Amino acid sequence: MAKNAALVLSSGGARGVAHIGVIQELLSSGYTITSVAGTSMGSLVGGIYAKGSLPEFTEFLLRFTKMDVIKFMDLTTGHGGLIKGKKILKMLDEFIGKTSIEELPIPYTCVAADLIGHKEVVFDKGSLLLAIRASSSIPTVFLPVTHEGMMLVDGGVLNPLPLDLVHRTENDVLIAVNVNANIPYQSPLNMPKLVSLEQHYGKVRAALNERWSDVIDHYVEKYRNGRQPKPKAVNMFDIISDSINLAQNKVANISIEKHKPDVIINISHSSASVFDFYKSEELIEAGRQACREALGRR
Repeated sequence: MAKNAALVLSSGGARGVAHIGVIQELLSSGYTITSVAGTSMGSLVGGIYAKGSLPEFTEFLLRFTKMDVIKFMDLTTGHGGLIKGKKILKMLDEFIGKTSIEELPIPYTCVAADLIGHKEVVFDKGSLLLAIRASSSIPTVFLPVTHEGMMLVDGGVLNPLPLDLVHRTENDVLIAVNVNANIPYQSPLNMPKLVSLEQHYGKVRAALNERWSDVIDHYVEKYRNGRQPKPKAVNMFDIISDSINLAQNKVANISIEKHKPDVIINISHSSASVFDFYKSEELIEAGRQACREALGRR
């Protein structure tokens, strides 16, 4: 007997690729996803699924290499973010185009945060591409999205697991997927490593760390008022990224406690870093595995 599911997908950068595996496992287990809500990468995967383009998007991600990750990092010299996001936006446009949320065959909602109004901004109508771009604008990584007098950044700042925003139907199963869980991680696949690519990718991550340090230093200098220079930050990209992960997992757990979903699917925050999209095959399988385990505990 088919079961209806209201699906909520968390933020989490590349870890959100695991949402694809969760969706695949739910469908193969006889669930019908009747609505979806998401934040950041959860908004992207959820939106592309709602549009019906998830198989094509999955194929694209499975071809993603470390060199592709590097290619999409169009670094900016501005202080509003490290990455302009134009290359990513162009790629998303190929999968989403001019689709409006109202056109989607199932109810869809995502959330962003307005830095000017200090409030949560919910997207349940209008441009799907704009909604996803705003919801995924990780602070200091991507340039914020300006829209209707607002400055929008990643919805995970305020609502990393929007259980309160998903459309519900009678007798549906509320399923929450948190890819920022503070649990151990063991890769479900034995993936070979190419030393030359590892070294090149490591250099790019080091460049990001240095650039993020420069962004932090810019604002520290602006408000220092003559105090002694701040020592150069080390690995600021990783430090701030990990701090965001911890905060989002904490807020997600509060949301879970409040809204009590029927199924909670947890994927470790250690499964990938923000930009590790080259690990898509592994992350999709991790999502499938975590989903099987969660359904088996019901």
